[in-house]
Amino acid sequence: MAGREFLGKGWAFPFGFDRAGGGVRTSVGEENIRQCISIILSTRPGERQMLPEFGCRLHEVLFAPNTRATTALIAHHVKTALVRWEPRIEVLDVQAEALQNGAVNVDVHYLITATNVRQIHTTALSNN
Repeated sequence: MAGREFLGKGWAFPFGFDRAGGGVRTSVGEENIRQCISIILSTRPGERQMLPEFGCRLHEVLFAPNTRATTALIAHHVKTALVRWEPRIEVLDVQAEALQNGAVNVDVHYLITATNVRQIHTTALSNN
């Protein structure tokens, strides 16, 4: 990922230490963006004391019926959160698909605006 620092650099998610260097593990570039998307989607609004509105409202539909209406609401919550909290991307599409086991797969199609590179981030949601 050399040369991609302009896309961002931060602590890796999940947090950990670099055994070789002894410092905190970091992520750079596209990987940093992917990790930030994961953080946004897995954080409930209100969890962060200094930034109470940060996160995504996915937890609100955790035990909702596995219907088209629920998957549409999931897609809406994901898109709203990413548009607000991840300025390095343009959200092109969010597809939420209900699975027979009760889980939901969410695919986020996005464009990294600085490089004009399209990416897909997949998240699996389950109430298990």
